[in-house]
Amino acid sequence: MRAIWNGAIGFGLVNIPIKLYSATDPSTLDLDMLDGRDLSNIKFKRVNEKTGKEVVWENIVKGYKIEDKYIVLNDEDFEAASPEKSKVLSISQFVKESEVEPALFETPYFLEPQKNGEAAYKLLLKALIKTKMAGVGSFVLREREILCMIRPYEDRILMVNRMRYPEEMRSFEDLKISEGNAPKPAELKMAEQLIKSLASTFDPSQYKDTYNADLLKIIKQKAKGKKIKLVEAKEPEGKATDLMAMLKASLEKGNKKVG
Repeated sequence: MRAIWNGAIGFGLVNIPIKLYSATDPSTLDLDMLDGRDLSNIKFKRVNEKTGKEVVWENIVKGYKIEDKYIVLNDEDFEAASPEKSKVLSISQFVKESEVEPALFETPYFLEPQKNGEAAYKLLLKALIKTKMAGVGSFVLREREILCMIRPYEDRILMVNRMRYPEEMRSFEDLKISEGNAPKPAELKMAEQLIKSLASTFDPSQYKDTYNADLLKIIKQKAKGKKIKLVEAKEPEGKATDLMAMLKASLEKGNKKVG
């Protein structure tokens, strides 16, 4: 793996030199965009809006528009904005992970200690495990300040979870979420029974991305010249009047599986 950020974790007066690595790989198939007429690859170019000519990467700069005028920024400008956050992932507080709204979590990264940082790295890892806490802090990655959580992963390594800022979450007030009538006691009791019947200890290894595997089967079939039959999936329907019947059927189906 290649490190995408070098710096240090800062907590209290302790600095732990670390490297940051992406913890995930995309599971989607690598599909190319082609011209449907001759199957040539589609290439995307960076083009000057005025001249229509392609611009080489070395000549591309970043700018911010103020009153119809662009202010060009260079590497030094980005570093000057928050020089300390470009090099230090500073932990500002420790919290119970359960206190953080899951919707705020984004991309996970692995943290690796650099030379002379192994002892402090292990100390923080063990302390977080023992206290069952996680650190919340921020640092600058790719010209953006990242809110993040540092926590143990499988009790063997420190992981950073990139987080959304609360203001990035959209409001749901405009959605049509009707208060409606309160559920009937019998419906609520049956729904609780259904939830309990499906409850079990979470095991992530049980979940696989089957869509890509199914799509790859279709690709291989087409490569052999086979015609693909489309099975139309009907959108499920459920009327409020059928709620009790659906709950009963769901419970009966679950009981048969158990049996």
